Amino acid sequence: MTIVGICRPMRSPWDQPMDRCLRFFPCLIDPARRSAMCVKLVLVTVHLVYIGVLFLIDGDLIEKTKKEPVYTACYLLLFFVTLIQYFVTSISSPGYVLDAMMTLTERNVLYRKTSEASSLPASGKNGSFVVAVEGSQAGKNISGNNTPTWSKLVADLYPMGTTIRTWTCSYCNVEQPPRSKHCHDCDKCVLQFDHHCVWLGNCIGQGNHCRFWWYLCEETALCLWTGILYISYLKDHIKSSWWRDAIMIVLLITLSISLIFLLLLLLFHSYLILTNQTTYELVRRRRIPYLRGIPERVHPFSKGVSRNVYNFCCGSSSVYNMERLPTPQETEEKSRPYTCLDVVTCRCC
Repeated sequence: MTIVGICRPMRSPWDQPMDRCLRFFPCLIDPARRSAMCVKLVLVTVHLVYIGVLFLIDGDLIEKTKKEPVYTACYLLLFFVTLIQYFVTSISSPGYVLDAMMTLTERNVLYRKTSEASSLPASGKNGSFVVAVEGSQAGKNISGNNTPTWSKLVADLYPMGTTIRTWTCSYCNVEQPPRSKHCHDCDKCVLQFDHHCVWLGNCIGQGNHCRFWWYLCEETALCLWTGILYISYLKDHIKSSWWRDAIMIVLLITLSISLIFLLLLLLFHSYLILTNQTTYELVRRRRIPYLRGIPERVHPFSKGVSRNVYNFCCGSSSVYNMERLPTPQETEEKSRPYTCLDVVTCRCC
């Protein structure tokens, strides 16, 4: 007599529905992606709760909407634009080092095939590469007739005498350009790594830092506007119903805390933009080898306020921009104290 399934593990009643869910949504198999989707769901739910409670409890807002629909339409437009910006930022690429390396390699192969198949100069047929190298004075694109390897390109960005071991990632085993860092959450090296945002479930880097800043602006404006609507209701109906007042006060307190956090975060990232820094460079400055010998008041990658803002806002996300480390002469020039002549000539700009 044979006993079948005596060693079979006991299955929970939730296992079968979970298996079906994972079959229809394969992305949920990865625990990291599953937790990121849960965070997104929570954030969207919180937004819907705040706006839903406002329209359910505040009858005056409904009457105002009938009389002045433009006011409510602008508020709802900001609400939806903020959510769209949130999801666009969460799925946008921060600019991975491996993608830039593959792009350069593909362009090199394409250039060789073009030059071998055509008797015309390859530079006449190829446009500029999407890997741009910034020098000390002006940026330049890598054109088809001058295509270095990735190792040679990265080596030129560092000062003479630096060993390849210094800029090679021990996890990805790829050569990192300056300002790059390996993200342990994404398990990839990111160009101009700023931080890994838990709320977005994505890294913030060269490719999506501008989108992240605009999302902070929109989220801050939405929180401020929602807070004004909550305060207006409490001003007019503070003694109408105690349970309604309690709900509105609790939501207003949490909204105020979120608004303070968003304002500080927005100001902090605005300062980083004006000085061309990243969160990682500011917080971990003493641990970054190429920033240890530079005084803390000196921003080595800054090109002036106006140029920094222009590059941040108008830079194309399809271009992998590689910044060289400044020479000792340039660092000494930036560390020179400001004089009255520097202020008149707008040296900081």
